[in-house]
Amino acid sequence: MDTSSASNNTKEALKEDSEISVSEDMEEERKNFFKIIAAFKYYRHSSIAELKRKETFLQTLPPAHQKMLSNYQEHLQNLKRCIDVNAQVIKQIIQDANCLFQNADHNIEPDLQPSDGLKLRYQDFQKVQITMKQIFRDWSEQGKLERDQCYTPIIDEITKFFDPAKYDLSKVKILVPGAGLGRLIYELACQGFYCEGNEFSLFMLIASNFVLNRCVIANQCTIYPWVHQFVNNLSQHNQLVPVMFPDVSPRKFPPKGTMNMVAGDFLQVYRDEDYWECIATCFFIDCANNIIEFVEVIKKILKPGGIWVNLGPLLYHFSDVPGEGSIEPTYEDLLEIIRSLGFIILKSETNVVTTYSQNPSSMHQSHYNSIYLVCQKPYN
Repeated sequence: MDTSSASNNTKEALKEDSEISVSEDMEEERKNFFKIIAAFKYYRHSSIAELKRKETFLQTLPPAHQKMLSNYQEHLQNLKRCIDVNAQVIKQIIQDANCLFQNADHNIEPDLQPSDGLKLRYQDFQKVQITMKQIFRDWSEQGKLERDQCYTPIIDEITKFFDPAKYDLSKVKILVPGAGLGRLIYELACQGFYCEGNEFSLFMLIASNFVLNRCVIANQCTIYPWVHQFVNNLSQHNQLVPVMFPDVSPRKFPPKGTMNMVAGDFLQVYRDEDYWECIATCFFIDCANNIIEFVEVIKKILKPGGIWVNLGPLLYHFSDVPGEGSIEPTYEDLLEIIRSLGFIILKSETNVVTTYSQNPSSMHQSHYNSIYLVCQKPYN
């Protein structure tokens, strides 16, 4: 038997299987990219359709009721104008999104139409609305309160631990998984650190690319992030509040440190042991199906003596998602898990009041009593 020929045949078969797998992955990535671009592009279409449903129902009401709602009808027209403004900003946001991943096949055609292959869902359009609220949180003057609640404690902790008198901050490498629109990595880089953000959501990556790389002046754009909130409004004005962004331009005022953003799944991208001096997680660790995997990877990639700073709730995003597995340890359970993996807990606080992308004018106000945790990877 010619074993060398059999071996070569096996290698060729494995190579073909590998190539098919890579090709399938690229096609899936391409479809996902187009679906997200379509959601952005059809923001106006879906939003106007929502208003038309309200107008249609309005026409079924008794004439006396319609007369009483004449101001409401005028308000719907004002909402349309705000949606048009949002749509123009979205057009700018996705303008060079095809260059974001250096993939020539991701070509955004002006006449892109949703097809059966895209299968756009209402949730996809909701994510566009969420992206605009995230812009409010991360890059507007009005979002400063939320940033002070969530980002400032993390930044203060890190700058206190890595004293500039003792460290060359440009060589202190910080990783921020779940970086969203990149404000936290920008602020850390402004302190002088080397900071890398990791983000899985293409909605966030496309919008952060626009803010970080294409907004050349402060308050370059205006959006209306609350235009889709039809409940708990004290006045019509509450829905029509404009938000300008960015409050500071990273292009005009680049940080003295280094910052970059990496796309991909945190668990898949980061595997190098003992690499990062610090990992900062904000509203992130509860995004896992299995939170233990997140903690294990954080422990693995931190350098001995490095710290992990975490702030946020334990919402456990997959706990009520059909077809998704999920575990939901309590904070007490989580602390035991963290200790069992070898971390030293330097600080553990509860009831840290935080809000997330919340309309300040809404009648409905909610907050998290978040956990604040600082852990160190031991030297031995």
